[in-house]
Amino acid sequence: MIRIAILLTFVCLGSSLPAAGLAGKKPNIIFLLTDDQGYGDLSSHGNPILKTPNLDRLNAEGVRFEDFCVSPTCAPTRSALLTGRHEFKNGITHTILERERLTPKATTLAQVLKTAGYTTGIFGKWHLGDEPEYWPTARGFDEMFIHGAGGIGQTYPGSCGDAPGNKYFDPAILHNGTFEKTKGYCTDVFFSQAAKWIESVKGKQPFYCHLATNAPHGPYIARPEDKALFEGKVEGADVQNFFGMLHNIDQNLGRLLDKLKEWGIEKDTLVIFINDNGGTAGTKVFNAGLHGAKGSPWMGGIKASSLWRWPGTLTPAPVTKLTAHVDFFPTLTELAGAKITGEVKTQVEGRSLVPLLENPGADWADRQLFTHIGRWPKDADPQNYKFTQCSIRTARWHLVNAGGAPKKAAKGKAKAKAAPKAPAAPAKDAIIKAGPEPLPPSWQLFDIQADPGEQTDVAAAHPEVVKELAAAYDVWWDSVQPLLVNEKVPLAPVNPFKTLFEKQFGK
Repeated sequence: MIRIAILLTFVCLGSSLPAAGLAGKKPNIIFLLTDDQGYGDLSSHGNPILKTPNLDRLNAEGVRFEDFCVSPTCAPTRSALLTGRHEFKNGITHTILERERLTPKATTLAQVLKTAGYTTGIFGKWHLGDEPEYWPTARGFDEMFIHGAGGIGQTYPGSCGDAPGNKYFDPAILHNGTFEKTKGYCTDVFFSQAAKWIESVKGKQPFYCHLATNAPHGPYIARPEDKALFEGKVEGADVQNFFGMLHNIDQNLGRLLDKLKEWGIEKDTLVIFINDNGGTAGTKVFNAGLHGAKGSPWMGGIKASSLWRWPGTLTPAPVTKLTAHVDFFPTLTELAGAKITGEVKTQVEGRSLVPLLENPGADWADRQLFTHIGRWPKDADPQNYKFTQCSIRTARWHLVNAGGAPKKAAKGKAKAKAAPKAPAAPAKDAIIKAGPEPLPPSWQLFDIQADPGEQTDVAAAHPEVVKELAAAYDVWWDSVQPLLVNEKVPLAPVNPFKTLFEKQFGK
């Protein structure tokens, strides 16, 4: 009877035992990255209107990182995910004006995974350079199916732009160097192409599928049947379309998860979901109690979902440790059994999350994470914008300077004693206006553990924390200056996607 009791105890505990020995297990990896979806835009995070049952499955059936930080805007986050270091060290200080291009000197996650035997594919948004030498195929991806710029149909001065006349329906997509005129809604097209590629490579070697939707980024255009689900439930066409776009993403995810099971590779596949920055249209309805939104250094601008599902291997659990986008690269390389040496090892400043995937309660040293919105004017001196919209996070503290732009740009400096009551609305890829002189920082300090909504400035009560973190910020700022390689790059005379499109199809 004693032996039976011991055996039963072991069996009962087995389902809750933490994963062990994950390094080098070489799972297939599907990474879903959405554009401008906020932390509050999931029903599992409390959204009262939007229902996301398939994202909720990832939340319930996987490891969920509940204090995961990204950058305030999209190209910066994407570069940090793919390199394991802060975007400024990749030369990325904007989303346009040649300052969204990932320095060729950086080694990408895709390149490292290939050394471990993976085949790699990207579907959807790239936004790290539209010139051929910056394309994913030059950065380690075997399969490329992307739109240009930061969104379908976008075009800006210089090299950042999509194919002429592109819309969310029937877009022309660059497929391994040649444009294809697709049929259907953009998100459906990207998921379908990704599934087609996965089916063609599964079982031959491990794969990395980078599935980055342009939705729900503006312009907010959903399929009519998806928008209709929210008519009468939320005010305004923008929010209705925004939620409709997210509903469509969630439905596509559900179909992909079903396919993994059908193909017999569900237990061999790690599915990861992350959103790229703070919320946008959805914050009008629900912002999960966060302060701020996309384009701000507040938690509402930098807190993201990070859901990791690997059935039979990862035990579902929350992780409360402070983690970030820079941890993505070293985590996947460790899971893949890739060897990181030399310059690449020096490049990576993030930490592998493998110890936390194996045991959510594992020891995890405190750290400092730095945020700066960037986006100063073309050819401006970055030193004049050192304190413009920046912050420093530790496990407990968040030191924020929400002002700090040059004097002519500043229209009312943020008060040091209290945070603004309402979240800031995200600007449409705004460029900070030029000014002659930088303002000194007006630091606000928040105890994130006690005050996750950042409502009470406690800087006066903790001057030693302000001093310590401000000094760390000075050191960090100086360290990134030599790596801002895109600042003086002249604008390209024509958009390369436009040139290639017209060469293929004519004007």
